[in-house]
Amino acid sequence: MQEAVIIDAVRTPMGRSKGGMFRNVRAENLSAALIIELLERYPELNPDEVEDVIWGCVNQTKEQGFNIARFASLLTPLPILVRLRPSTVCADHR
Repeated sequence: MQEAVIIDAVRTPMGRSKGGMFRNVRAENLSAALIIELLERYPELNPDEVEDVIWGCVNQTKEQGFNIARFASLLTPLPILVRLRPSTVCADHR
């Protein structure tokens, strides 16, 4: 990596934790949609140049207790090297 660059940020809408609008959506699917949105916003960004995905999840329960950054990346056009990074479950500062 030559230089770290943050180009943008996205997030999902807030929803109730139980019975809310995302109750049937897995965390990695919701996260992958956001990564894909960022890639679509910046078509000049070559996904092969992305070296790292840092992803936070405030309340990790059930299937959210794994490395969401890695599993979400598997559902995007990002290169395999990004998908094999160590756990980022502590990426969220809260």
